[in-house]
Amino acid sequence: MTPQSLLGKAIAYARNQWEYLSRYVTDGRAAIDNNICERDIRPFATSRKSWLFSDTVDGANASATIYSLMLTCRACGVEPYDYLLHVLKELPQRPPGADVTDLLPFNYARHQEARAQDA
Repeated sequence: MTPQSLLGKAIAYARNQWEYLSRYVTDGRAAIDNNICERDIRPFATSRKSWLFSDTVDGANASATIYSLMLTCRACGVEPYDYLLHVLKELPQRPPGADVTDLLPFNYARHQEARAQDA
């Protein structure tokens, strides 16, 4: 095996990246793999061809925002339909330019937990 062979290049890469490859051993919070992220981006990767037909940049940005919100809901354990229903009922009651950070999925999750404890 020579350093220029494919196996030699792979071994050299692993040795050069060893600090990062072994990070999960020194920090118990770090996962050994990124399967969670891979699972979350799969719908986007499989929809790539559909995105080619976004008519405008604004439309593509709006789609990305919705996808991001839905994945944040999933990460926070929030049912996306319930979340969107709440936001779409609440937003029209707010004045233009109002602070809407309480409507973010992780804040909605905290609010739901507090309501459940009060009940």
